[in-house]
Amino acid sequence: MTRPRTFWMRWRVRAGYPVAVIFWLLASPSPRSILCGGMIVALGLLVRAAAAGHLRKGQELATTGPYAHTRNPLYFGSALLAAGFAVAGNSWPAALLAVVYFAVFYSLVIRDEESGLRERFGASFEAYAARVPPFFPRLTAAHGNERAATQNTFSWALYRRNHEYNAFAGTVGGLAVMALRMWLRMRWGH
Repeated sequence: MTRPRTFWMRWRVRAGYPVAVIFWLLASPSPRSILCGGMIVALGLLVRAAAAGHLRKGQELATTGPYAHTRNPLYFGSALLAAGFAVAGNSWPAALLAVVYFAVFYSLVIRDEESGLRERFGASFEAYAARVPPFFPRLTAAHGNERAATQNTFSWALYRRNHEYNAFAGTVGGLAVMALRMWLRMRWGH
């Protein structure tokens, strides 16, 4: 039987492709919307990069760096990416589509991942979850992290090991596709 996490992770990606195509068709980007959306996207990439540089997947519970502010900094960064693309798209229907897709799939993925962390890390995860909010970051870092302060540094090796450069490449490609959509609209009036 497929674990719920596996199901939602797999369908999040599969459903994302047609959603992206529909989003692109509904989008009405302008130079200003792409610039404004691009600034939000850049913030999302920074949040994701910082999170990836602290994450030792499958090895230990991440509680330092961005993980001391939110239990899901990668997904919070992804939400910023989605918001940035919604702004860049300059279309309420496209923005609504992006918000609904993100809210449905990512809320379920987050719940399933946290269930797995509870199973794996037990009391450590419960203590961490009591200090750190699930999604929207707290302004100050939570105290009581299990790892030593010396391990609270960003690691480019972890960034690369977690393949976070794929998010950067995909985002640059997505912004290029938004620019193409803008050019096509200007050229043919669609």
